[in-house]
Amino acid sequence: MTDPPGVRRQVCFALYAAQRALTDVYRPILDEFGLTYPQYLVLLVLWERDAVAGPGRTAPTVSELGTALRLDSGTLSPLLKRLEAAGLVRRRRSSRDERRVEVTLTDAGHALRQPMCQVPQRVAAATGLTEAELVGLRDTLTRVTETIHRATERS
Repeated sequence: MTDPPGVRRQVCFALYAAQRALTDVYRPILDEFGLTYPQYLVLLVLWERDAVAGPGRTAPTVSELGTALRLDSGTLSPLLKRLEAAGLVRRRRSSRDERRVEVTLTDAGHALRQPMCQVPQRVAAATGLTEAELVGLRDTLTRVTETIHRATERS
């Protein structure tokens, strides 16, 4: 019988430790804006959707946000409730289908976009990686995530 490799040789530990380190970098930056990291992610999706919205496009639904962020409604609903209480988003029932809850940015949510543009650069600087290294890391992690999700969806 062979012993398992040590913790520092585990890919899962490296990912876990990196995620915690990045959270430690994001926390004080996002605290300046009164946001948590998951709230920041919701705003990123809404700003992105807003940028490509055109005539006839509907606001994203809670379900669509959950899919984009890989969050279940039990996690996403309280997050959205706090963002709404902070005056950054608005939730409303769809006029086309009352089962759907649409999420839109308020004026304050729109206004936060520009000051937050500096967040990725500040985080990137803290990693010590080049832009090319960061892009490569992101692409590799995205590929790993998608491969695992496809495999688990089939089983």
